Amino acid sequence: MAFEFPIRVYWEDTDAGGIVFYANYLKFFERARTEWLRSLGVGQQLLKEQTGGMFVVTDAQLRYHRPARLDDELIVTAGLQVAGRASLTIVQRALLKPEQMNDQGATLLTEGTIRIGWVDAATMRPARIPSTLLEQLTP
Repeated sequence: MAFEFPIRVYWEDTDAGGIVFYANYLKFFERARTEWLRSLGVGQQLLKEQTGGMFVVTDAQLRYHRPARLDDELIVTAGLQVAGRASLTIVQRALLKPEQMNDQGATLLTEGTIRIGWVDAATMRPARIPSTLLEQLTP
């Protein structure tokens, strides 16, 4: 079951054509990942302070299916696909809320796979994810 985070599209999210600027989906995905971690009891600032490490995006692959527009209500999901020793692969989707589609179900707008690596915050060198953290993130 993927974590779900609601987002509304504002003027600042759109381009001159009135649709969500493609790069803003990365911001939406970032917010959903942050809230997903928070829902699991992982606050990123506290984590950095306690462990000296942090997650950084190392790879992002997105596929755009349909545009979102001003005032649309979206559901952005985040779910763990793979947990490795030094990185996590997160599957994410941005969907148009079903209520906006006359109860036809949520419409897939964008989907992506984001890889986040664990690094030492001081040196930015790759490191192993603390085992206690991995236990929190994996069922």
